Amino acid sequence: MDPEPQPPLTVNQCIELISQKLAAANLHYGHGAIDAHSEALWITSKQIHLSPAETLDHLGDSISDEQYKKAFAVADERISTRNPLAYILGEAWLMGVPFFCSEQSIVPRSWIAELIADGSLEPWLPADGKALDLCTGNGSLAILLALSCPDIRVSACDISMPALSVAARNVDRHSLNSQIELLNGDLWDALPEPNEDNLFDLIICNPPYVNANSMSVLPAEYHAEPALALAGGEDGMDLIRRIIAHAPDYLSERGAILLEIGNEYENFKKAFPQIPAIWMEVSAGEEQVLLIQAEDLR
Repeated sequence: MDPEPQPPLTVNQCIELISQKLAAANLHYGHGAIDAHSEALWITSKQIHLSPAETLDHLGDSISDEQYKKAFAVADERISTRNPLAYILGEAWLMGVPFFCSEQSIVPRSWIAELIADGSLEPWLPADGKALDLCTGNGSLAILLALSCPDIRVSACDISMPALSVAARNVDRHSLNSQIELLNGDLWDALPEPNEDNLFDLIICNPPYVNANSMSVLPAEYHAEPALALAGGEDGMDLIRRIIAHAPDYLSERGAILLEIGNEYENFKKAFPQIPAIWMEVSAGEEQVLLIQAEDLR
């Protein structure tokens, strides 16, 4: 039985009680939160209408009995369904920016977001530059890029119309309709034929890259997401082969493509031993995200 609140209950007490409940339920994390405490903070912050970061400044505030009960109801749903919390709340946060979230696309998350936020990509983004977010999904990376570099133009494409409908809501939410163009199609088929006037200075891509063996053992939380956005074939490189094969056609002379490959470092090296990739350091290490300059693809 869930503990009854002892008024006045503080925000921090609510977080701790929910954290204990989640921790006892053998859940899997990785969809915007790293552990039970992070999800408890996220759940509680939603009930008091603050961001998770803002909530940290209000831990001593009182929380109402109604808010407490709603927070525990969310925790109960998280445990009973094993769905990602972002789907239950209809919202996710990436680098402190909120995004609408639904089962139509994967939950916003990518190590590329760190590189956008810390300015690592600016050498490839001139003030009047053009960027492409390939496999944009919910649009979160395209939006972070546009917010970080307000003078550039961003194209974002995806094969999934349901995912693009989520992206459109997020682009509208952040008032970026004049800066971000959404396109539907299978990878490069979404774009017009390349010419010298429509090349990109930077292409970013968090493609489906989970290998077949890993797909078969993913926790329930990941199976709640569209398989189309995760599965990368036997070695995880199916789409990446197609991406790399045509990327040179769409890059400017000094352009580059940035790819997230997650835990598929060995499979990437085996598939592309000839490519001099630049491995970018993110919080997960130096084997998750790579950058390839246009001249090294040609």
